Amino acid sequence: MNTPFFISWRYQRGKQKNPLVALIAKFSAIGIALGVAVLIVGLSAMNGFERELNQRILAVVPHAEIIVSENSHEKTINHWQNLAVRLKTNEKITALSPFVSFTALVENGSKLKVVQVKGVDKSAQDQVSSLGKFVEGNGWQQFEKEGGLVLGSGIAKELEVKEGDWVSLLISQPNGEEQLSQPHRERVQVSGVLRLDGQLDHSYALLSLPQAQELLGYRADQITGVELKVADPFNVQGINYSELSDYPQQLYVQNWIAKFGYMYRDIQLIRTVMYIAMVLVIGVACFNIVSTLIMAVKDKQGDIAIMRTLGANNGFIKRIFIWYGLQAGMKGCLIGIVLGVILALNLTSLIQSLEYLLGKKLLSDGIYFVDFLPSELHWQDVLLVLVAALVLSLLASLYPASRAAKLQPAQVLSSH
Repeated sequence: MNTPFFISWRYQRGKQKNPLVALIAKFSAIGIALGVAVLIVGLSAMNGFERELNQRILAVVPHAEIIVSENSHEKTINHWQNLAVRLKTNEKITALSPFVSFTALVENGSKLKVVQVKGVDKSAQDQVSSLGKFVEGNGWQQFEKEGGLVLGSGIAKELEVKEGDWVSLLISQPNGEEQLSQPHRERVQVSGVLRLDGQLDHSYALLSLPQAQELLGYRADQITGVELKVADPFNVQGINYSELSDYPQQLYVQNWIAKFGYMYRDIQLIRTVMYIAMVLVIGVACFNIVSTLIMAVKDKQGDIAIMRTLGANNGFIKRIFIWYGLQAGMKGCLIGIVLGVILALNLTSLIQSLEYLLGKKLLSDGIYFVDFLPSELHWQDVLLVLVAALVLSLLASLYPASRAAKLQPAQVLSSH
């Protein structure tokens, strides 16, 4: 048996002569437990946001788009099929989908909403994104058969419309002098509702590609741009589009990182700041162990003197109090891990219950890309937090343990 460990265990469980030692030890354990629990919950929330970003943003937005350059006098890509043939030779591109994009007003009675309408080809869109999976009911299948308009759930809620209702699309029609004239009004039926539980619900609307081309007066070979799906979306900026260098039109490539990359950067930044802050909190709690051990050394100096007279060397005494500090840290760690894991696994439902009690949403889908607090527990995070807390506990134990090893038994016994 490890004798120093056994003695430190007896000291932990035994009654202290000075009740202040036990009190400080309890506060130290509580501080470590809270720091560990909060860090686990915080990291799980960041993991959840990252998961939702992957599933809800990267699943529905194109990894890259090719559009006409702003410097070009042309507004559309002409003969887009020729462009598609070129793009298919790029091994990094796995799928593409043509689209027509324009801004319009959606009108239902006296209610108006500005939306970004995108005309898409359903079969090609299914290759590029998982957008159809987020259309409620059979709306996506009806969209392919009958056309119509798919509205984001936030738009549908504001306009008070549902699947099967009719709305008016108001589309600006610039005249030859680049001045606005009477907008074109088109009656369309709502064929489905898109629900992503985030920002896109408040600005996204879909039409079939031929319908959008007809509304804007485009030919069948004229589009606004081409959506791309690439093999590695996180390396989309490193893709070389050499096939566009001699294309007869000036084209511009924009990727998802330019539009939504800030979300990933924010998540990583918050994760780093949270980790630093919580490690500092755990560190402060761990260094309460210093106070606890110093008082414990003073409390047990008689025992230390007796052990030294029985032949215990400095290393033996030092190991007793290092184990003492580690056990105090481990106690707080285990309590914090259990509490943190329970909270992390139930975080979404707990926040939803809190929102129900308060009668308000804590995360607005008009501001954030999700309207709930996601959570995903990674056990490597738990292990990392455990190791960090134990290392801090070890560091906090070194000075008091060294001080205990330097006690002179003769002086201690003569004072008793």
